[in-house]
Amino acid sequence: MSDFSPSDHNAANELSSVVLVVDDDPSMRSALDNLFSSVGLKVKTFECATRLLAIDFPDVATCMVLDVRMPGLGGLELQAKLANANIHVPVIIMTSHGDIPMTVKAMKAGAVDFLSKPFRDQDMLDAVAAALDRDRERRGIERSRVELRTLFESLTPSERKVMSLVSSGMMNKSVAAEIGLKEITVKVNRGKVMRKMHATSLADLVRMAETLGIASRR
Repeated sequence: MSDFSPSDHNAANELSSVVLVVDDDPSMRSALDNLFSSVGLKVKTFECATRLLAIDFPDVATCMVLDVRMPGLGGLELQAKLANANIHVPVIIMTSHGDIPMTVKAMKAGAVDFLSKPFRDQDMLDAVAAALDRDRERRGIERSRVELRTLFESLTPSERKVMSLVSSGMMNKSVAAEIGLKEITVKVNRGKVMRKMHATSLADLVRMAETLGIASRR
């Protein structure tokens, strides 16, 4: 079993992806470590859920491969605990005791795949590839949202109000009447909003407002 030290965590930022494996069977942990390492993936293995929950998750594309039946917290329980903690790392569930209700529960909870032991190496690699792609996409969306929020916070209170009203479809004259400004002032603020938000069109600004959840509902 291995864990993240602070130095390991910093070094992980330079990696393209990490696979976290949780299984109480040492032979399975070793086999998966070898399998993922053979295709150039960084692997961290844990013999129980408690060990996994003690780490700082790497700030790179990550997925988890969890065994269903383990002493203490099982894979499905760990999956639920992570979701409740707002940790949205894609999960692949594996078991030698799977059944249909268990599969349905895992997939409804957001599992990328559910593999019964013994499984083909290629099936596991395909599932991990899909999970890592999903996490890269999620991280990209989150980065864009953070960048957008930073741009929005650079606006003055008046500019934020103008952005909210304009993105809801109001004309400059109506916006001016709504917030008690001259129409020319609204036009100036609208131009500043477009520049500061790096919006290339009104449609672009509308999408930004929707993403930020600040579009005025009228």
